[in-house]
Parts: sequence; C-alpha cells; structure tokens
Amino acid sequence: MNEEIINFYSENSFELEDQTLYENWLKEVIFSEGKKTGEISFIFCDDEYLLKINQDYLDHDTYTDIISFDNTVGNILNGDIFISTQRVQENAETFKVPFSEELKRVLVHGILHFSGYKDKTTEEQELMREKEEEKMKMFHVEQ
Repeated sequence: MNEEIINFYSENSFELEDQTLYENWLKEVIFSEGKKTGEISFIFCDDEYLLKINQDYLDHDTYTDIISFDNTVGNILNGDIFISTQRVQENAETFKVPFSEELKRVLVHGILHFSGYKDKTTEEQELMREKEEEKMKMFHVEQ
C-alpha cells in the first residue's frame, strides 16, 4: 500500500503554519510532474545544523539553504529535505522577496530535484528556475 506522506519537522524554533496547505500544494506539484508522493520529510534547521550535514555527508564546507537526500523509487518520490530557515531568511532579504516566497521556492526546489531536475549547469539552472516559478504559481490554486 502506497502511503502519501509529507512531514514537516523542526530542529530549530521555526514552525511552518498551515502545514496542510503546503502539503496539498506539494502533492499537486508532484502530481503535475507525473510522479507519485511516497514519504517525504522536510526538516527545518539553522545554518550550523545544515553545515554539519554538508560536511559529514557531502564533504562540502559551505553554508547552503537546502540539502536533499533522494530515496525515490521509480515514479514514487521519497526522501529527506533539510532546509536552513536562517539561509532562507538571508536569501529573501538579498533577493528582496518575502520570506514566505523564498521558503516556497526552496520547498519546491527539493521536490523538483526528486522529480529528476538538476541544477549543475547554466541550462539546468535556468530550467530549474522556470519550473520553480511555474510550481509556485500553483500555491494559490484552491485545492
């Protein structure tokens, strides 16, 4: 039996409000990519927490806003997505957008990675940005 579960956990003081709204939106995004929701966990944390994961698991010594561990099997998306809310806040200020908008971008970015999109080359990054914009517009759609 395939359970469709999207979890939100917090390793810092951040609490995602309206979790059901985000969960429904992310499931809609997954469906729009022709994929199925398995079990996906979003873990909100601070910069130091995510830096340690980056160092321990990816051998990178840099701060980042998101690290995803993809356990997708076939078309069923599964995995853990760690998000530094500190970094999201800083990026929101840098790009002069509301925190909520930058958070949606990062949430959907993780889902797009699980859906097979990459962001290493300039072309891949451009496609990823286009997809993020497209999927963020789905957020206000009535469920």
